[in-house]
Amino acid sequence: MRQDVVFEMPNLPVSNKNMRRGIITVIIVIAALITLLNAFYTVKEQEQAVLLTFGNAATVSESGLHFKIPFIQKVRKVDTTIQGFAMGYIESTDISVESESLMITSDYNFINVDFYIEYQVSDPIKALYASSDPVVILKNIVQSCIRTVIGNTPVDEVLTTGKSEIQSKIKTMISTQLEQHDLGIYLVNITMQDAEPPTEEVKRAFKAVETAKQEKETAINNANKYKNEQLPAASANVDRILQNAQAQKEQRINEALGQVARFNAMYDEYIKFPEVTKRRMFFEAMEDILPGLTIIIDGGNGSVQKLLPLDSFSDFKMESGSQSN
Repeated sequence: MRQDVVFEMPNLPVSNKNMRRGIITVIIVIAALITLLNAFYTVKEQEQAVLLTFGNAATVSESGLHFKIPFIQKVRKVDTTIQGFAMGYIESTDISVESESLMITSDYNFINVDFYIEYQVSDPIKALYASSDPVVILKNIVQSCIRTVIGNTPVDEVLTTGKSEIQSKIKTMISTQLEQHDLGIYLVNITMQDAEPPTEEVKRAFKAVETAKQEKETAINNANKYKNEQLPAASANVDRILQNAQAQKEQRINEALGQVARFNAMYDEYIKFPEVTKRRMFFEAMEDILPGLTIIIDGGNGSVQKLLPLDSFSDFKMESGSQSN
């Protein structure tokens, strides 16, 4: 015959039941606290949060305390401050990284160039989910654009006067590529920190060139200064010369007009009295010529007689005039 075996549970004491209830209560309280803690999150001033609900992402940009459904909604926070990284050197130690800094220019010169890049998150959702690591992509884009621009620029411009233009070209190129990739970040600024030749000998040669260029600029500035100082005096001198020339011109014209008037008057007298006018003109000419002459008389027998000074010819003219009358 089959026999049924019955096990009877021993009656637990009341104290064990209370302990079990206490443990359950503690577990419930802890679970409630964990659930409550997971129901709230805080967004700081310089942050934005991405709230993920069953795969749908939404941006939370307001700072402060926010609620989410525990274990269903997830939150990822994004720093929206301006951040940066170095290209060509280690920022903390300032040690050069030749694999990043060494480049070749358009005139086939090697050069070490360092940059500092600043960027900021523009779209937190894209920054988190559009790519696995947008900063790494940004670094690759930056290095490619830098090498392209430096490779199209002569070494003299890289070292001296072309830094601003180089920075502008690189920034424009990077911004264009970031828009195409749509990574959720944008370039704030790129700064060309330093540019120098890779060897000491080349460095000294370039420094000599730089010094010569500075001396050239100084000479040009000094020349311009001298020109600016001399131009007013030269302009005044030109005005004085022109005024003197104009005065001499007017004087010559007046003298010529006077001579013409005298000639016309003399001609009128000549028409009226030809012989008298010719004789008067002859005597006037002799008055001007004879006082400056030395007269030498040769006697024919080897004796020479010099008469100096000549007596006034005016008396002779007067006597001749009276005799003729």
